[in-house]
Amino acid sequence: MSDVEIQSLSLPQLAELAADCTRCPLSEGRTTVVFGTGDPDADLMLVGEGPGAEEDRHGLPFVGRSGKLLDELLAQEVGLDRSAVYIANVVKCRPPDNRDPLPEEIAACRPYLQRQVELVAPRVLVTLGNFATKVLLDTKEGITRLRGRRYAWGDGVVLVPTYHPAALLRGGSERVAETRADLVRARLSLIEALRP
Repeated sequence: MSDVEIQSLSLPQLAELAADCTRCPLSEGRTTVVFGTGDPDADLMLVGEGPGAEEDRHGLPFVGRSGKLLDELLAQEVGLDRSAVYIANVVKCRPPDNRDPLPEEIAACRPYLQRQVELVAPRVLVTLGNFATKVLLDTKEGITRLRGRRYAWGDGVVLVPTYHPAALLRGGSERVAETRADLVRARLSLIEALRP
């Protein structure tokens, strides 16, 4: 299916298409496609890099240790649980050995992510980590330079970059504090966006 045809699909149709996707070599090594999960009408959408081993087994994003930390941070700093947001990844299949996604893999999945964002139509988009931030902001700048601010993105969407939860598990309390501040920034952006 062409990128143009993908842009006409509903979310369930898009998930069905992704489940059988062979647009790049990542499809050869996956257990399952990790499409996305959550409220399809969410005002807050989170985008990560790609599935890890746990996600590949379960078919859901952020289910391992990173997911537990993300759930805690969402509840504490945004006041929402996982079911109230929509969560997706830049790539839908696990890169081998948890390596970074290659440019051609990102390009192959880009139409899926673009359509997911269009269909969910969030008011606030939080990018989790370097790759998601670089892809959605179309920049070569890294997360450490980009986080800490809000960006206008698309048609009235506020984008808030922050660290990936896996980086927090490795990175210590300073990064956790910065991520908490970023999520508060996302919550405030959401409050502003929902104000009549």
